[in-house]
Amino acid sequence: MRKLSALLAATACILAPLSLAHAQGYPNKPIKIIVAYAAGQGTDIATRYVADQMAQDLGQPIIIDNRPGAGGNLGTELARQAEADGYTLTMGTNATHALNQFLYSNLPFDAEKDFTPIGLVGTFPMVIAVNSNSPYKNVKELVEASSKKPGSADIAMPSTSARLVVELLKKSSSVPLFGVPYKGSANAMTDLLGNQLPVVVDTPTALRSHIESGKVRAIGVTSSRESSLAPGVTPVAAQGFDGFEVIAWNALYAPKGTPAAVLERLNQSLNKVLGKPETAQRLLSLGFEPAGGPAAQLTSFASKERQKWGPIIQSAGIAVN
Repeated sequence: MRKLSALLAATACILAPLSLAHAQGYPNKPIKIIVAYAAGQGTDIATRYVADQMAQDLGQPIIIDNRPGAGGNLGTELARQAEADGYTLTMGTNATHALNQFLYSNLPFDAEKDFTPIGLVGTFPMVIAVNSNSPYKNVKELVEASSKKPGSADIAMPSTSARLVVELLKKSSSVPLFGVPYKGSANAMTDLLGNQLPVVVDTPTALRSHIESGKVRAIGVTSSRESSLAPGVTPVAAQGFDGFEVIAWNALYAPKGTPAAVLERLNQSLNKVLGKPETAQRLLSLGFEPAGGPAAQLTSFASKERQKWGPIIQSAGIAVN
């Protein structure tokens, strides 16, 4: 046993300098970030901007590799299989790294065990909105109307995050609200503007132009406090639904086993970039509130997200396959 302990200690002493040496020379070639969504989507656009800024700091190009499919699972699985050397990363989301394990029965990866966090990049709330000619001025009126006449206020849900808003509102109000799934914001918005459905839940970015034109009225934002992405919109939590909060997010991850010193270098670079005022302005214009912070903070945050949404998804019987 003593010989084994001595051997393990000696091995650790050898590997530590190797890891440090690897980090000191890192990066010495281009880095790739796998984005598990299509080019041009919000996550992709934000990733490209942050990657460009980090590339300048790290002194190496950062290539974006779009691998959409299966709700983000395809690209995330490819990232899991990558060599853990710091040269292949992935931009995770609340779907890939918190929700999908409850939505998909045969997920090929474990978001908690197969990835190591680098840092939280940005967050954004959802907005509950109605056609401008709707009688609902706030979420409380919407819920009260549905309580009196179930089905009178069907809610368009163009994303998983929108579905979570509806499920949490149902749980918080004990009112039988009805959500209608849509594939993408465009179709949902067409039906909202055409009075086919009275309510939609979508991102601030997707709704911004319609709100500014006066065609759509925002009646609640799902952040716990007023969001700079939806100025002047009252949080649902302040409308009689204490503790109500639904936040979507993006975060940078590396495959499990990536050297600690490399992860630290990436975290430093990410935080340096997110700390720039011009970066904050750009991300806000893209619909993200910049985050940042230590990797451990992301670990805790993602864990709390899984603990919060797992029971809600399971009790609602939401499943993709």
